[in-house]
Amino acid sequence: MTDMTYARYLALDDLLACQHPQSELDDEMLFIIIHQTKELWLKQIIREMHLAKSQIQADALVPAYKALARVSRIQAVMTLSWDVLSTMTPSDYTRFRHVLGPSSGFQSDQFRTVEYLLGLKDGGFLKYQEDRPEAQAAMRNALQTPSIWDDAIAAAARAGLPISDAVLHRDVSQPYTPDASVEAAFLAVYREPERYWELYQLAEKLVDLDDAMATWRHKHVLTVQRVIGGKRGTGGTAGVSYLQGTLGKRAFPELWSLRTEL
Repeated sequence: MTDMTYARYLALDDLLACQHPQSELDDEMLFIIIHQTKELWLKQIIREMHLAKSQIQADALVPAYKALARVSRIQAVMTLSWDVLSTMTPSDYTRFRHVLGPSSGFQSDQFRTVEYLLGLKDGGFLKYQEDRPEAQAAMRNALQTPSIWDDAIAAAARAGLPISDAVLHRDVSQPYTPDASVEAAFLAVYREPERYWELYQLAEKLVDLDDAMATWRHKHVLTVQRVIGGKRGTGGTAGVSYLQGTLGKRAFPELWSLRTEL
């Protein structure tokens, strides 16, 4: 039996053989490694989100804090990685951009799965995984099951807070629409945090995720604008203007709106 080694445990030979630049340019290797690293972190985020969801569904809210805190820390690391990518100048990127063809980050199945798990549902992204049935199936599963916000709302209802039946029995594959009963329920939580301490802390952990996602999106916009300006993005997107349109997305809208009412 061969003794375990660092390289064998981490499958380093396989990992380090996964970069296949289409040019000889150093900046393309950076571009690939940055995006592959993000995909690895997204894999971990998905794992932590599934764990947190199962715990919330079982009313084990306190244990769920750990997974949610870990996700927000990973999000922070992913945001910082834009600073590394921004060392690539517009001239650097222009030299190899053509090799990307129609590929684009908006086709990332794991990023869309994370959005679905948060509650940002849009089935239109499934079509980009027609050639990858397993990835498409994972996306569809996340699309068709309750999001972590649906789970939190259900937990609030089980705690005795009045939630509209329309929300509790909605079609979870559709985009979430803010609801007055949900805002009122969590407003009660924020007005009496001692009484609803576990729900209160859960809500703040969720706000951390929304905050971190908004920060990531904002830094993404700045980085893309710095590198390609107002050019169209690869994959047919409108580039910066498309990304700017995502900045207002919030997975847990009532947790933001209730602050005005406190």
